[in-house]
Amino acid sequence: MTAAAVRPVSIKIDEDTKARVKRLADARHRTPHWLMREAITQYVDREEKREAFRQDTFKAWETVRTTGLHATAEEVEAWLARLEQGHELEPPTCHV
Repeated sequence: MTAAAVRPVSIKIDEDTKARVKRLADARHRTPHWLMREAITQYVDREEKREAFRQDTFKAWETVRTTGLHATAEEVEAWLARLEQGHELEPPTCHV
């Protein structure tokens, strides 16, 4: 990240949270600023992955609705049980 791309942002937190951040930053030999920036980065990364998963789920459901192709829970459970036993198998074939 270049210095030109960095812009200050202000957040409001209560005194208790501020003190907790300060204690944790001191324990980690970091600044509160570093700790908050790291927390925000990790949160945004995690939530972007969660949103991508959610969107993939919607797409998969739309595919099932439009094509009718699916594998039953019993077929998938049987496949997973065989995998757990050490058998290398292809996943069940989707059908209508």
